[in-house]
Amino acid sequence: MLADWKAQPLNETVELVSDSGVTVSSHIVDVSSRSKMEAFAKTVSDEHRGINLLFNNAGLTVSGSFREQSLGDWERVVGVNLWGVIYGCKLFMPLLEIAEEAHIINISSVFGIVGIPSQSSYCATKYAVRGLSETLWEETRDLHIGVSVVHPGGVGTNIVSNAKVYDGESNDKTIEFFKSKTMKPSTAARVLLEGVRDGKPRILVTREAPWIDRLKRMFPVWGNRRVADGVVKMMGMGGKRDEMTAEVKAEIEAARAAR
Repeated sequence: MLADWKAQPLNETVELVSDSGVTVSSHIVDVSSRSKMEAFAKTVSDEHRGINLLFNNAGLTVSGSFREQSLGDWERVVGVNLWGVIYGCKLFMPLLEIAEEAHIINISSVFGIVGIPSQSSYCATKYAVRGLSETLWEETRDLHIGVSVVHPGGVGTNIVSNAKVYDGESNDKTIEFFKSKTMKPSTAARVLLEGVRDGKPRILVTREAPWIDRLKRMFPVWGNRRVADGVVKMMGMGGKRDEMTAEVKAEIEAARAAR
């Protein structure tokens, strides 16, 4: 049972899944909408009677500083990245409870481990997904329902090319980075499924994810800054960030002078 809010990528995925010989159904769903998710859960219950694996994978990002991102940006990111996961877990829990085996897979990110410049709304939601998942670990640990929170690093999906951006120049470099230097989605999926099979509550996907996790846990402040600086440099954001900082300082001084 596949859901997306756009028909084209959904149909492409349906074709990929159908090639494996399994029965597949597709559904246009905005995961940020409570009513749409309630209707989706009812459809799944009526047509399929039950589920064993729930993947809360929908996600989007806005690339821009906290000053740049609008409240509308935040509402959309929180709606998809956090409310989508909450709705998924809450509305499908009754079906998972009656299954003989069940597992919830919530997709966070390495940006749910470290805070990264220009990703305030994305990081906030991915940290929240991590917190929700860790709570569910404890609440379901004596039941038959497993819970995994997944922290991928760079995976070559369309999330960057579909992002709203405030710095097009840096985003072009980021898109190129994701196309050429990240893990293939099929490889990431295999790592994820192996983790689910092994019952891992935390699944770190991509080579950089484990060292980012260790660095952050060993050095909470310095480690975060080291990773953030590395991401900025790797994606070619450094020069633009310096320009933005200078502009912000100038605006602050002008505002002070105008008082």
